[in-house]
This record gives sequence, C-alpha cells and structure tokens, in this order.
Amino acid sequence: MKFKPHAEFQNLSLAKLFLQMKKQLICLLAMAVSFTIGAQVPQYANVSNLVSQNNINSHLSDFEGLGVKRRGTQALTNALTWLKGKYTGMGYATTQFQEHSYSYSGSTCKNLIVTKTGTLYPNTFVIICGHYDSITGTGTNDNGSGTAILLEVARLLRSIPTDYSIKFIHFSGEEDGLMGSQAYVSSVVNGTNPKMNIRLLLNIDEVGGVAGMTNDTVTCERDTSNPTTNNAASDTFTPQLIQYMQWYSPLQTQLSYAYSSDYMSFQSNNEIITGLFETNETPYKHTANDLLVNMDPVYVYNIAKGTTGAMLHFAVASVAYLQNPNPVEVQQPMAFMQNQQLTIYWGNLQNETVQIALYDSLGQLVSSYTSLPTELSSNFELPMLNTGLYVVDIQRNNQHFTKKIGYMGTR
Repeated sequence: MKFKPHAEFQNLSLAKLFLQMKKQLICLLAMAVSFTIGAQVPQYANVSNLVSQNNINSHLSDFEGLGVKRRGTQALTNALTWLKGKYTGMGYATTQFQEHSYSYSGSTCKNLIVTKTGTLYPNTFVIICGHYDSITGTGTNDNGSGTAILLEVARLLRSIPTDYSIKFIHFSGEEDGLMGSQAYVSSVVNGTNPKMNIRLLLNIDEVGGVAGMTNDTVTCERDTSNPTTNNAASDTFTPQLIQYMQWYSPLQTQLSYAYSSDYMSFQSNNEIITGLFETNETPYKHTANDLLVNMDPVYVYNIAKGTTGAMLHFAVASVAYLQNPNPVEVQQPMAFMQNQQLTIYWGNLQNETVQIALYDSLGQLVSSYTSLPTELSSNFELPMLNTGLYVVDIQRNNQHFTKKIGYMGTR
C-alpha cells in the first residue's frame, strides 16, 4: 500500500517545480556518493540471467488464485502455507523458517521469515522484504509482484555462500497500517540483547507495472524521514541499488523517497533502508481489478534480475564459488559456526568420506566427526564452546583443508 503524500498539490505548478528541483538535488547527492560503488561482477550477472519468466508468471498466477488475503481470512492462511511450500520446494529447511505471530483487531496474523546464514558475519543481516496481504482485491500487483520477486531471488541465492546472512521476510498486515512489520521490529528486531544487527533492508512493494504502457523504469527509494541519523547511510546504499539495477537489468532508474510501506517500520527504528517501486503507478491498487491481466509480467521479471544482482552485492556473495563452472560445487570447502552448530559447504569433497576435527586456539582437540557429504552443505552439533578462535581441519585421504573460524557463542 503506497499513496503519494500531499496529493492536493499535484496540480500546482509551483509544487511541481519544487519537486523537480528536489529530484535534481537528490540525483546530485547520488552522484556524490557513487564512489562507494564497486565494479560490476560478471559472475553476479550470470546468476541474474537465471531469473525465470515462467517462475515469475507462475508465482503471480498462484498468488492471484489465492484470493483476497485480508486479516482473519482463510486466504491469508493459505498464502502463508503456499509460501512455505515454495521455500521447501527450493530446498530450504524448515529449521530456517520463523513464523512470527502477532494480533490486532481481533485477528492473529503471521509474518514468514526465512534465514540464510552468512559465512563471515552470521549475526549481521541483509533483509529483503515485501508484504503478502491484500485488501479488497487479490493484490496481484500490490504485492504479489514483490512476493514473486522475493521467491525468485531466494531460489537463486539458496546455494550461494554469502558473507552476510540474508532474511527473506514476507509481512502480513501491511495494508492495515504496517502492522506486521511494526510487530516484528518491536518484538524480534528489538527483542534481542543486543538488538538485531541489520546491515540493510530492501523493501519491494508494488512493482508490477501497467499493461499497455512502456514499463522501462523502476523507482529506487531512499530515506528522507525522521529520524535523520540513518539517512546518510541510505544515501550511500540507494545509489548502489540504482547502479545494480542498471547493471543487472535492462531497466532505467528514477530516484525518489521512501514512504508508506513496511520499510518505514524499520526506518523509525533507525535502521538503514532502501526500496523499489513501480514508476508507472497502477490505477487498480486496492480494487478487484488489481489482477495479472492489468500488469506487465516482463517488468516484474526485469526487476527480479536487477534485485538478484543487488542482493548478491549487498550480501557479498562468494565470487570463488560462482567461478566454478559447476554451479552446485565450490572448489574448496567453506565452514562457519553459529548457535552450537558447525556448517560446512563441501565443494569438491561431495560423495567422498571425510574426517573433520575441530581445535581450539591452543591446538587442543574439541570435537571430531566423520561424514560422507551428499549435499551442498552439512550441519554438525557442537559442544558448549567459549567465544574465541577455532580451527576446522577437514581431511580427505592425505589432503587437509584448514579453516580458521571465529565463534561468537549463541544468540
């Protein structure tokens, strides 16, 4: 749900001139911070090019078929079940799911959070989010379009190691006033000590375009609201988002400001936000005509391509992994530890028996395991460990692969 503020001034030429001047100023600001943007990564482009138009179309059609997804409806419950089925079908484990429940107006709703743990900074999160509730109509554009993109990005990033953890969040209650995201920020983001460490939140809301129009531009949104202490960081990330959309999709970009969607719950919590929104704004939002027939699914596909590239950059995906011609393997094993669990990405060690030994900083053996890897990664339970530096030694025949890992304890 997004409504442009100050609608009563839309037809005043002075107001239009002011807004145009504001846009020009914002563009200058974007140019001023553009030096923070790195180079285009060919391996990221290869992943972005794997976005499937068929998947996008299927997600949009399924979402529409679920009906009006308002609080307290069976359709909203069915949509949650559908989302979970999509993630499990991609290969995500149910242990990666969190169903965050909250209540308002006599109804209990759920946000769905799917977490992919980072290899270097497991407790720092890049969040990509969009709401899956609707009001009056099926909401195929608002926000089935964002939902479809989250699912496609999650599919493509599932097996790619990233430095930072990623949370794919599907909020409910957005159409009733950002209820789901507000509840999540209050009870989950601020519910830990210290509170959740969020590197960046990317919000995707209403990006379906308008059928019959030339949908060749996407709007990238920066933080201009109070508190202002997080605005400078948004001014750094949003030009990066603009560049990534231009690199990894055929779309042009337009810079605007963030408002009236789930990222504002995080913005008011002093988090760093950015967002995507359609430039040709649909006239059908919140009506029974918010349907696939009135959208441009190719536009959704192109935004999904740019978003995939952006998320690979924001979460810092492993280029070494992507350089391997075989996309289901890495050349060397990778390992990290979190919450009393050792996770190893096996690489070329798959289908071969290996010995794993974990040593503390004094060289003392802490734990050992034997494994026959048959999947991309495996998890091993750890004993109670102190915070500190550890060494994982993975042995295959006479070959040893040694990794130093810092352990921060449980969260």
